[in-house]
Parts: sequence; C-alpha cells; structure tokens
Amino acid sequence: MGEQRSVKVGVHVSIAGSLDLAVDRASDAGCDVFQMFSRNPRGWAYSPLTKEVTDLFRQKVKTTGIIPVDHMPYLPNLASPKPEVYEKSVATLTAELDRCGTLGIPYLVTHLGHHLGDGMAGGRARVIKAINASLAASDADVMLILENTAGEKNSVGSSFEHIHGIMAGLDDTKRIGVCFDTCHAFAAGYELRTAEGLEETLSQFDEQVGLKNLKVIHLNDTKGEKGSGLDRHEHIGLGQIGEDGFRRILHHKVFSKLPLICETPVDERRDDRGNIAAVRGLAR
Repeated sequence: MGEQRSVKVGVHVSIAGSLDLAVDRASDAGCDVFQMFSRNPRGWAYSPLTKEVTDLFRQKVKTTGIIPVDHMPYLPNLASPKPEVYEKSVATLTAELDRCGTLGIPYLVTHLGHHLGDGMAGGRARVIKAINASLAASDADVMLILENTAGEKNSVGSSFEHIHGIMAGLDDTKRIGVCFDTCHAFAAGYELRTAEGLEETLSQFDEQVGLKNLKVIHLNDTKGEKGSGLDRHEHIGLGQIGEDGFRRILHHKVFSKLPLICETPVDERRDDRGNIAAVRGLAR
C-alpha cells in the first residue's frame, strides 16, 4: 500500500425518510464530507425544520465529524427574467441560507442560473441583485458558494470572468466562496488533464476569482469532450478527464486540501463507495 494522502472526500447523499439519515448514509459510504439537499429539490414547497430533526442532524454531524454541505434545489433560477420565477428563487435562496444556519451547515452551494436568452449582462445583474437581497435578509452564519457551470446555452457562470463579474457586484464578499466543478470546467473549455493545462486553468482562476475564495470542489469526471458545454457526469477516471488527469488534480496542493464531493453516477460499474475508493487510490 502507498502512503495515504489525507484528502477529504465524499458524495451527495439522499435525505429520504429524514434529514438526519443523510449523515448515516454518508457515514456508511465512508465519507469525510457529504453534500445533500435540505428539502425536496424538485418542488417549490417544503416543510419547516422541526427541533427534533434539527437536533438529531446536528448531533450526528458532531458525533461522526463529517463535514456537511447543502445544495440549492433545482427549480430556482437567480438569473431568470421572469418576475415570478425570480422572486420565488430569491425567497428560496434566503430560506435555504436560514435552514443551513439552523442545521449548522457551513456551506450552501448554488448554481448561478440561466438568463433565458435576454443577454448575459441582464442575467448577471439579476444574480447580483438576488444574492445581495438574500444575504441581507438572512443573518445565518453560512457561506454562499457560487458554482461554475458547464457552458450550456444561456448559462451564467461558465467562465471565471462571469464569476468575477458577479463577485465584483456583491455587497458582502466575506460570506461568498466558490465551488470548482471539474466536469463543468472541462466542458466549458478549461484544460485539466495535463500539468501545463491544470496550472494555466488555476492561474486564470486565481487572476479572475482568487484561489483564496475556493472553498469546495465538485470532483466529477465527464462524458463530454473538452469545450462541449455538456453537463454529463461520469465515474472518476472513466471519462474524458481520465485517471491520469485525476491523479494530477488530486496531487495538486490547491485541490488536495479542499473538501472533495463526487456527484457521480451509481450503476452496475461503480457505486458511491467505489468512487470514493477511486479518489483515495488516485490521491495516494
């Protein structure tokens, strides 16, 4: 056995049954960190947190020592030009910050949304306004984490310049961090497979966003070619980035010290435990 590198790795887990069961599932999968939704991600409605569930969740997190990360639900679109969707999205973001505060979750990851064809400038302005409004309305001790996107049509946040432009308009940057998704970055045209490509990508990131703001990594291989704009996750090492690419990523000082969350498939080839084992193996 090679020397074990102490990467903090985990997966996105289900909250089916009760929120606290997410911690049990994370523990069973061998996670050091886990990501979850705090509510049904496919609807606008949600149930308030009860003291019983909140206490159980907090107790299990404390006992296991596993780091929890929350992810915004699917429906909100902070860049939407549709007033009703936009208002509901801002309300959801505010509520989700509050829920994280109640549960003791330090990070809330959000996508930056789609401008739906009315232009990047308008979309970006709405994202800035939405984040400023939500942070002003919630005093939860939670860091909002902005995730890079894959470059799909009308998406906001697929380039480091997009993220820079949003961060430049925010009132309270102390409560803002960034999530780097490897599948999304590769799909958006950033090279991660070679030593030179990885250094160039991180240099651009540092220049536009700042490495000090990088707080969470979504560690995903990808089915799409570089620059394809395709957001299709693959098992670690089995996609276009490949084993050599992930070995390079995992041995890089920027990535090796951050929480690594796999949002990888579960199928006949590999499950969550298998992807965690693949990451730990490549990190040795």
